[in-house]
Amino acid sequence: MAEVNNPLTYRAVEESVADGVHLLDGQGNALAVETQAGVVLVDAGPGRGKTQAMIESLRDKTDAPLMAICYSHGHLGYNTGVPLWQEHAAQRGDPAPRLIAHERIVERFRRYRETAPLQLRFAEIQFRMPIGAIPEPLEITDPTETFADTLTLTTAGRTVQLLWAPSETDDCIAVWLPDDGILYGGAAVITSIPNIGTPLRTLRDPVRWADTLERLASLDPQLVIREFGPSIVGRDEIQRVLGKTAEALRWLRGAVVERMNRGMNVVDILHDIEYPPELFEQDWMAPLYGAPDYIVRDIFRSETGWWDRNPTHLHPASTDAAALAVLSAIADRAAVIARARALAASGELQLALHVIDLLALAPGDDEELQSARQLKADWLRECANHTASFVSKSLYLSSAKLIESGKGDAVGIR
Repeated sequence: MAEVNNPLTYRAVEESVADGVHLLDGQGNALAVETQAGVVLVDAGPGRGKTQAMIESLRDKTDAPLMAICYSHGHLGYNTGVPLWQEHAAQRGDPAPRLIAHERIVERFRRYRETAPLQLRFAEIQFRMPIGAIPEPLEITDPTETFADTLTLTTAGRTVQLLWAPSETDDCIAVWLPDDGILYGGAAVITSIPNIGTPLRTLRDPVRWADTLERLASLDPQLVIREFGPSIVGRDEIQRVLGKTAEALRWLRGAVVERMNRGMNVVDILHDIEYPPELFEQDWMAPLYGAPDYIVRDIFRSETGWWDRNPTHLHPASTDAAALAVLSAIADRAAVIARARALAASGELQLALHVIDLLALAPGDDEELQSARQLKADWLRECANHTASFVSKSLYLSSAKLIESGKGDAVGIR
């Protein structure tokens, strides 16, 4: 992330954090651990030149064979490069590396294959690419073995323990090197507020993530390697970062549930909740990728259905039909545009968007509707300038492009 852990621009620091323990620049911070039986690699990288550079970097450090590739989690891209590592092993005459992942990754990969076009569109929108920029699904290589809770790879002098660490996904793992006091936290530990509730993704459980952080802290590591961002150094700092993050997630759960029990809908909760600065105004809780509001939405979704409490939306008309009906009730379209402009000029961009949607959502090519859509696109770009979250920026900017191009309908964006 451009600020610290933007996955588009963040470059891992190629370094050795201990004797035989190396960080490689993959999709994020990939880990290579030397053992007497060979190298244990966590994440093969996104393929092509990036993975080839990882291979060359490892070979600058050791000539040992690759014993295993461990999947930190099941999100696409992190292990697209597995075939290149397999080819590298074969070219060297080494045995094929073991491919190890948590058992839940199998179901995730099944879903990804079933919804491949959807996953491509999500990736293009979230990472600001033109629709169709990714011509075909990313290659998925299934693991050759899986585990449930822990899997220990022990060799003389170094133990490598794989731990189930559900967090960003339900198939995340962490890697514990007890002989070195080093923990690879993977997707559970990043330099940003936990990535929960992102707008295009499935539910993630904040309490389970908190449980994972507390369990990892209980190992008492001396060094924690993040998936993105610099490592956390020192027992006290590790306990503080992991403990406070878990505390913040538990606080959010309690705050949202208390308001739900009072009958508040999700929008009311978003505007009522105040985030304690001692929990949320910490360097490692900055909303660089996710955002506190995202977590509120995920907690709300986990306990309720899809209804937003407006009875009009129980059995809605089609988007076009509803927008045309609204349009037919507007006697003075110019007044709508003028009011929206006035709100935007006063800094009320969100209110301006609500007003301009009275026209912008309606199908048609007449001048006022086109003007409304252009204003909406302009204001979305302005909104992007005022949000810290990479995902929010991306959705604002991608939506603006799609609205201007008239291609938004293809992916449900207007």
